[in-house]
Amino acid sequence: MNNNTPNSLEIKTINYQTDLAQQLFSRIEHMPWAMLLRSASPNHIDSRFDILVADPIATLTTLGSKTTVVTSRETFESEADPFTLLQQYQQQWLPSCAYDGELPFIGGALGYFSYDLGRRVEHLPDIAEHDLSTPDMAVGLFDWAVVIDHKDKAAYVVGQEVELHYQWLLEQSPTLADAFTLHGSWQSNMTKESYSTKFAQVQEYLRSGDCYQINLAQRFKAKYSGSEWRAYQKLEAVNQVPFSAFIRTEQGAILSVSPERFLEVKDRVIETKPIKGTRPRYENPEEDQAAATELANAEKDQAENLMIVDLLRNDIGRVAKPGTVHVPKLFDIESFPAVHHLVSTIRAELDAQYSAADLLRASFPGGSITGAPKIRAMEIIEELEPHRRSAYCGSIGYISRHGRMDTSITIRTLIAENSTMHVWAGGGLVADSQCDAEYQETLDKLSRILPVLES
Repeated sequence: MNNNTPNSLEIKTINYQTDLAQQLFSRIEHMPWAMLLRSASPNHIDSRFDILVADPIATLTTLGSKTTVVTSRETFESEADPFTLLQQYQQQWLPSCAYDGELPFIGGALGYFSYDLGRRVEHLPDIAEHDLSTPDMAVGLFDWAVVIDHKDKAAYVVGQEVELHYQWLLEQSPTLADAFTLHGSWQSNMTKESYSTKFAQVQEYLRSGDCYQINLAQRFKAKYSGSEWRAYQKLEAVNQVPFSAFIRTEQGAILSVSPERFLEVKDRVIETKPIKGTRPRYENPEEDQAAATELANAEKDQAENLMIVDLLRNDIGRVAKPGTVHVPKLFDIESFPAVHHLVSTIRAELDAQYSAADLLRASFPGGSITGAPKIRAMEIIEELEPHRRSAYCGSIGYISRHGRMDTSITIRTLIAENSTMHVWAGGGLVADSQCDAEYQETLDKLSRILPVLES
């Protein structure tokens, strides 16, 4: 297909099943550029649609200063801004298409944007070790998708030549993948002592007025063999979060069980839902409720959350219609299987002169996982964290042909490459943070990931 194809939209209804996305994706999970976005929570307000794509008509892959664009006509490298290239090639190959139905994605761009893509937005030092080959951005342009609506219990193939694409999908056979097995225990790139040293350095930066908040993360890794898709299915079943995703890359795979929305655009309305504030869950209902209540009333966590709310209001204000940025919800409690989180909601109207890709660039990377002010916090992160973050704290999502966008913050996210699994956890540090509590919080956030893959 090329950009001379008529600008037509087809929608084919198929039989709904709760696990239809997993059934269909199991046929293609081994193929590079096969991607699945899953609403794995049965009751979260943002959990409704699954989106499955494969076989893109064009791909954009960014590594450092170069983006490789591959289409049916050409393959070339460009040093242009990756967000601009994405917008340009999406408009060329999948031009804007009018659609006012409920489906969130009718074809368009889908993929991931790593934290390190922020180097193309802001000038940052080059200190942390860059030891992973997973690209800074990998986005496909897809002229079809399977979309599953769990609210209305309906399923569709949407896009162009949908009958042809659906038959192709059904003709694929699942591979007989080996069971996922970890070899050895998880190893962090920080000891408890080195974390404490870095915590003290963060406190010095905070006291000197460099920043108000700095996010500090540690990375765990372990050798593995077998199917990354099976590992993802185990994680998804245990975590049940609204922004789950599995992306098959040419280097390996990205497995995400994120609870956090980054940016949504729906009918030109922007929504972002930063998370800042965490407490562990407990088996005992009274203990569990006490933890949620304590978080809801914690002044320190509210102050952290408010700093990020202000940062994000500023970021989206760059592309919002003047006077439309507002905060309808401040300090909500959202509970997930591993933790309770403090979540706020910011909304605005996207100004007529800007696109969803402009909004993504203006806000990238998400303020909830950097600190405030953002650029200085990112400079300090680069200095203190031993390794680059790669896909962690970046974003996964889509920009549909009809202008709708939804993206996650890639926390609780693993990168699999070269038979090694990598996973990060961090937290926002402020002046009255306590080292032991913050260190424990990073472990709490991985309490439904590390043990699940060890079992």
